[in-house]
Amino acid sequence: MKNFLLFTITTTVGGGVGWWLGEFVGTMTAFIVSGIGTLLGVWAGWWIDREYFQ
Repeated sequence: MKNFLLFTITTTVGGGVGWWLGEFVGTMTAFIVSGIGTLLGVWAGWWIDREYFQ
């Protein structure tokens, strides 16, 4: 991954937003939604890299 910083930022933001949304229900839900948010962050980083840096 040549854009390591981009992927680090998008996965951190995705996981943080997921945790924040899931925390309204409970800690286990926050953990699961954070994982989903991290995966969405990976996808977003890949998409941004492909659209703007290739």
